[in-house]
Amino acid sequence: MALRGSAGDAMNQLKTLVLLTALTLLFVLFGRLVGGQVGMVYALLFAGLVNLLSYYFSDRIVLAMYRAREVPEEEAPELHALVERLAQRAGIPKPRVYIIPTQTPNAFATGRNPRHAAVAVTEGILQILNRDELEGVLAHEIAHIKHRDTLIMTVAATIAGAIAVLADFARWFLWFGAFGRDEREGGANPLGLIALVVMMIVLPIAAMLIQLAISRAREFLADEGGAYLSGKPLALASALAKLERTVAFAPMSDANPATAHLFIVNPFGSGEGFGSWFVNLFRTHPPTEQRIARLQALALQMR
Repeated sequence: MALRGSAGDAMNQLKTLVLLTALTLLFVLFGRLVGGQVGMVYALLFAGLVNLLSYYFSDRIVLAMYRAREVPEEEAPELHALVERLAQRAGIPKPRVYIIPTQTPNAFATGRNPRHAAVAVTEGILQILNRDELEGVLAHEIAHIKHRDTLIMTVAATIAGAIAVLADFARWFLWFGAFGRDEREGGANPLGLIALVVMMIVLPIAAMLIQLAISRAREFLADEGGAYLSGKPLALASALAKLERTVAFAPMSDANPATAHLFIVNPFGSGEGFGSWFVNLFRTHPPTEQRIARLQALALQMR
């Protein structure tokens, strides 16, 4: 069963494409200014190599980071049954199933493609969610795998990383006086130096904000995809509300900020109630209240 689409689904797919295009244009423009064609290639190759290794070994790295243990089917038959049924509906191979030894309720999916994927849930989430809510969470994670979000986020991280590398190049070049030379006067061009310094500061931040916006768009897509897979959007909405409240009270203290976007809710808590538009720009996840409202609207459409 393929994931059904909707106007919201199409809009978030388009948003991802537009944001990736904007990120690429930032890289091209900044790259030409800082290092020309050669500098662009070196920056992209360096960032690409780092992120390719992370992408290829993503499942092993993040699962080891959180001491996740692969759980056999006989130990957790209901969990395995839910994952298998949802994977069949999504038309992908059944992911491996892991449990993370922490009482903070959360879950994530990882793996470079649907054939090398894993779903991990914490001990805490198994204790606070009922069966329908757990199915909604697992469907959300299966949707991430179906949508190949690990690949999309790796591409975004590679381009944003390349922009950061170029900014480092620019700092070195400025240090050695390689920029801003006015050849006719034999001195520095103050306006050129100021423009470069501004771009060195602004463009990496802009790239990071675009990367975060892509992450938020993929979360909306996974919510919608998970709602269609499980057929229970209100159960997923209820699960998100429970997770948000619990994580806000007891965040995952040993979580790595670099992996926060993987979890179904931010493991450090998302700071609901402090959601100004400016704060929202720096979120890895959309505000949970927005996600719940969308799922409630989707439930009305699915009747």
